[in-house]
Amino acid sequence: MANKTLINGVATDEISILDRGLQYGDGLFETIAVENGSLLCWDEHLIRLEQGCKRLNISFPEKTLLKEEASSLINAIDHGVIKIIITRGQGGRGYALPEKTNSNRIISLYPWPEHPKQNYSNGINVRVCDYRYAKNASLAGIKHLNRLEQILARSEWTDDSIAEGIVLDQEDNVIEGTMSNIFCVSNNHLSTPELTECGVDGIIRNTIINLASELNIKLEIKKLSLEALKIADEVFICNSIIGVWPVKNIDEKSFSVGEKTQHIKKALQERDCISSC
Repeated sequence: MANKTLINGVATDEISILDRGLQYGDGLFETIAVENGSLLCWDEHLIRLEQGCKRLNISFPEKTLLKEEASSLINAIDHGVIKIIITRGQGGRGYALPEKTNSNRIISLYPWPEHPKQNYSNGINVRVCDYRYAKNASLAGIKHLNRLEQILARSEWTDDSIAEGIVLDQEDNVIEGTMSNIFCVSNNHLSTPELTECGVDGIIRNTIINLASELNIKLEIKKLSLEALKIADEVFICNSIIGVWPVKNIDEKSFSVGEKTQHIKKALQERDCISSC
């Protein structure tokens, strides 16, 4: 499947070098799974995108327009990935906001990634990154275009047997994976790190948080140390594309694929929140 892109509704892959998304990372993005011609968790992605635009004071496009354009790209597509980028638009040199800007919307379709099947069934190997996230409550939670921290963390390994890296903050609290959110199960209680000062408030993370009471699972959102993570009974990571991957190793510490992880994954699939692949 060839990549397809619409920029402000026009089929093109070119944008002005004056766009502030290119110049300064001034914008936001969402990555959405496509299954059987449907955009999974579309409403949740649009809510987060709109909230991010409000926090950055970027004009938000019409929701119906975004849906129409995204839908036009996935016609007759069984599986794929839609990425939506909203930038502030064009501006001159300098950080000061232009007096008037028109935000740009970029919607692209990508092939579905072929991850090893054992990632879903047997779990993955994870390492702890040396890089530490900086605290920035103003940007915490939203999926802004500035991904240099994730790039630096991900650049620490080239070993294909390692599927993800865990990133801590400056105080050595667990925050997330380089591309995922993280959960652990201890004594039948589910925990996930609080993200008030850094990290991305993921769509699947939020869905699991909202599902916990329905599934009769006790949940805590809290500061989570690496030591507490390593003595957990189960650990898993999640995002909108991979769904749920159990963790079988964090450095030298091993874990089993647990019942809670499987239960949560099944519940997400039954509610069409993640792909059944």
